[in-house]
Amino acid sequence: MQDFQLALSEAQRLIATGDDGLYAIVWLSLKVSCTSALLASAIGMPLGAWLAIARFPGRGVLVAALNALLGLPSVVVGLGVYLLLSRNGPFGSLGLLFSPSAMVVAQTLLIAPMVASLARQQLQDSWSEYREQFQSLRVPMPRAIAALLHDCRFGLLTLLLAAFGRAIAEVGAVMTVGGNIAGATRVMTTAIALETSKGDLPLALGLGVVLLGLVLTVTLAAQAISTAAQRHHG
Repeated sequence: MQDFQLALSEAQRLIATGDDGLYAIVWLSLKVSCTSALLASAIGMPLGAWLAIARFPGRGVLVAALNALLGLPSVVVGLGVYLLLSRNGPFGSLGLLFSPSAMVVAQTLLIAPMVASLARQQLQDSWSEYREQFQSLRVPMPRAIAALLHDCRFGLLTLLLAAFGRAIAEVGAVMTVGGNIAGATRVMTTAIALETSKGDLPLALGLGVVLLGLVLTVTLAAQAISTAAQRHHG
C-alpha cells in the first residue's frame, strides 16, 4: 500500500511539473487520435448517410457486414495494416510501418465502420422524416446527404467525440503497426502497458490519470452536446 501511495504521489508530481517525457506521449496520443477520428468521420458519416438513403440489392448484407465490423478485434486490424505496409506488402515502398502515419491508418480503419454504422442509425430517422419532401423536389442524392448531415449535426458531433474516445483508448492495433518506439510511436495506452510491465508505476499512473481525464472530458462534452441538441429541436 505504501509503494502505491509513493507511486501515486510521484505520478502527481510528473503531471504537475509538466514532465517532458509524459507530455510528449500525451501530445502524440492526441495528434494520432484526433487525426484518426476526423478521417474516420470523413469516411464513415457520408457512407452512413448513403446507406440511410440508398435502396439497392444487397443493401441489407452490406449493413449487416458493417455492423459485424464493430466487433472486429483491434489486433486483427493491426495485423492487416502491418501486412499491407510491411517491406513485402503492396504499400511497403511508402515506408510507413512503425510510424505515427501507420497508427493513424490502423485506427481509421478500426473506427470508420463504427462511425458509419452509428451514423446510419441516426440519419435513418431523419431520412424517414424528409424522404417524401426530398423525393417530390427531386433533390439529388449528394444534396440530400449534405442536408441530412446538417440536420443531424449535433448527434454526429457527439459521434465524432465517441470516435475520438475509441481511438485514444486503443492499444492493440497501434502497438502492432507502431512498435511502441520511445519518442516516435509511443502513445499513452502502449506506454502504460510497457511501464507497468517494467514496474515504472509513477509514469504508468500519471499517463493513466491523464487518459482518464481525457475520456471524462470527452464524455461530458458529448453529454453537453446532446443536451444542446434536445433544446435546439425542442
